[in-house]
Amino acid sequence: MTAPLIGSAEAALFVGDAVTAPSMHNAQPWRFVLRRATGTIELYGDPRRAMHRADPDHRALHLGCAAALFNLRVSAAHHGRPAVVRLLPDASDPWLLAEAAFTGPAGDDGDLAALYPALRRRRTCRFPFDDEPVPDALVDGLRAAALLEGCRLDVPDPWHVDTLLGLVRDAEQREEVEPGVRAETAAWTYDTDEPATAGAGTGTGTGTRRGAAGGRPRRDGIPAAAFGPRSTGGTATVRDFGRARPVAGRGRAAFEERPQLVLLSTPGDAPADWLRAGQALERVLLQATADGLATSMTSQPLEWPELRWPARNPVAGTGHVQMVVRLGYGPQGPRTPRRAVAEVLHVL
Repeated sequence: MTAPLIGSAEAALFVGDAVTAPSMHNAQPWRFVLRRATGTIELYGDPRRAMHRADPDHRALHLGCAAALFNLRVSAAHHGRPAVVRLLPDASDPWLLAEAAFTGPAGDDGDLAALYPALRRRRTCRFPFDDEPVPDALVDGLRAAALLEGCRLDVPDPWHVDTLLGLVRDAEQREEVEPGVRAETAAWTYDTDEPATAGAGTGTGTGTRRGAAGGRPRRDGIPAAAFGPRSTGGTATVRDFGRARPVAGRGRAAFEERPQLVLLSTPGDAPADWLRAGQALERVLLQATADGLATSMTSQPLEWPELRWPARNPVAGTGHVQMVVRLGYGPQGPRTPRRAVAEVLHVL
């Protein structure tokens, strides 16, 4: 039996859950369109919210949009309207990343629906984690989660962790001498409760921040409350957004000497692979949240082509690293703002 078409209320419900996904600098580079005639939701990338210096190929943009797509699938499954997704459905429009239909019979989407309670609890934590190791059984569950989306999750050996930390340091040094990258980071960070600049949101495609006009609080980017403390010791795997925007009174703390990292990889490195990786990333993050773990992401070395290749699993020797994820036990981390559904969902 064919299910009835979804309407604007259901679409708003699904999209409201979808936009809780992480994205580079919390730029939220997505746009959704509900086609009422077909009951489908289209997901578009928004080039006005791209990082044209740090992400020139829009790989990270695809990852963030795909994470939102996965959240939409979780929400739809939870509400009894499982989605059937097509990636890159129109070769003539590269910004149309996916199309989701909800007209089929209910399928076996219990594994997706089970992740729904974690959807709004998932946060990116830029604070220190405890030294307690993550049990192998939980890591195996995260590996299985990645495989369900066609991706691979590897646990690097200790010497490879040292390599990754060195790559993070190298990436930070490169960013320090690249004014365009520094400017992008500064554009998407701000003091907590800083109002948006009047006239922002016009969209020039330069990676500048997109706040709401009229002095309202920003609903994108990284507020100072989410920066976390400065590291008192060696390299922390989390990006220090305070380097781009110093904040008075920001504290210091010792991060893990030996962070627990996992590498998310795909066999290929094309837009379809990035979209699969973004969905796998969000499935891993939601599963980790459900398991009581805190998480953060390390993308700095992956933003420099010459550093990204050494980040791969040297034992396997193949694959393309799409994200480095830090796991552990720690605070939940503060919530970062999200744009209103009315700003990102259009009904046609």
